[in-house]
Amino acid sequence: MKVLITGGSGLLGQYLNIFLSKENEILTIFNKHIGNCKEYKSAQLDIRDYEGLRKVFKSFNPELVLHTAAISDTIINSTVSTKDVYDINVKSTESIANLCKEFNAKMIYTSTDLVYAGYRGSYLREDAKLIPVSLYAETKLMGELKIQQTFDNYIILRTALLFGFGLNHSTCHFQFLFEQLTKNIPVKVFIDQFRSPISLLEAARLITELIKKDIKKEVINFGGPERVSRYELAERLCDIKGFNKNLLVKIKLDDVPQLPKVEDVSLNIDKMKSFDLEPKSLNEMIKEVLEKTY
Repeated sequence: MKVLITGGSGLLGQYLNIFLSKENEILTIFNKHIGNCKEYKSAQLDIRDYEGLRKVFKSFNPELVLHTAAISDTIINSTVSTKDVYDINVKSTESIANLCKEFNAKMIYTSTDLVYAGYRGSYLREDAKLIPVSLYAETKLMGELKIQQTFDNYIILRTALLFGFGLNHSTCHFQFLFEQLTKNIPVKVFIDQFRSPISLLEAARLITELIKKDIKKEVINFGGPERVSRYELAERLCDIKGFNKNLLVKIKLDDVPQLPKVEDVSLNIDKMKSFDLEPKSLNEMIKEVLEKTY
């Protein structure tokens, strides 16, 4: 299959490059950082450049577009404007959806579990109440709506907390946690935010399986099978790697006032599993992350 990947040098994108290139012809798009895109057929492009996007679609003619590019910071950097976030997360998503429709390509869009109301309970289904409380989550939900208004050949993945080791320049909190614990440095971890974490490796593997299936016009919760707090995730890492749990410093969301408060967006993944997409257990995913290097 001919697969176009946006955000190809991102946290998930670089793993998608590795997994999808094994059985497909990929073209991976990056903006500022090349990452491992240099090892594959790639293009440097700001996805706000509609004409540039159109040229890529016309020359490559993808059958599938995996749209992972976004400004994903929950607390937006002061160097990034609200307009930048809107243009990249919403307008560019709409542009890509329109191009997918024009060139008859399926679109898989990585949204976020943070679109849900974080106070409505555990194991939320896809029809649960949507109240995004950060600009990032709000614009990702707007992106979902733009796609749904454009055409029906899409899959929207409401992606849970991704963990693992970023490649090249990319990184995430799990990696920071691992590095601090390796150096015997205390690290602060939330005890009152609950998610359904899924490893970068497992996410890339399951998306590789997903693209082979005849599915469209679906919104799917995309995460791991277990509801844990960030603190519990850190405890699991300590148990498996033998780190000192006394280095874990318990904090609450209220201790970081500038952080949008999302208490529980743990996911019910029954729909995901109904498509034979069965994630590994959390402990298995952590062990795999610690064993695998690329």
